[in-house]
Amino acid sequence: MSEQERRPEDDGQDFANAAWSIPSYLLAGMAVYGGGGWLLDRWLDTSAFFPIGIVLGVVLSVYLVYRKYGR
Repeated sequence: MSEQERRPEDDGQDFANAAWSIPSYLLAGMAVYGGGGWLLDRWLDTSAFFPIGIVLGVVLSVYLVYRKYGR
């Protein structure tokens, strides 16, 4: 939707959607990539992939949030 097509009453709803979407992206990124790292740690009998997965999940989630809401 272009800026000209937006109605002023949509701004409140967009803010509410962003308020729920941003933490959801961050938690989902940590859960998915952290879970993948945990599975790799269990499979390879190491302890490095879980924290790497959590950090990678946060970084990718912040990137997604920036791409979606940062403009």
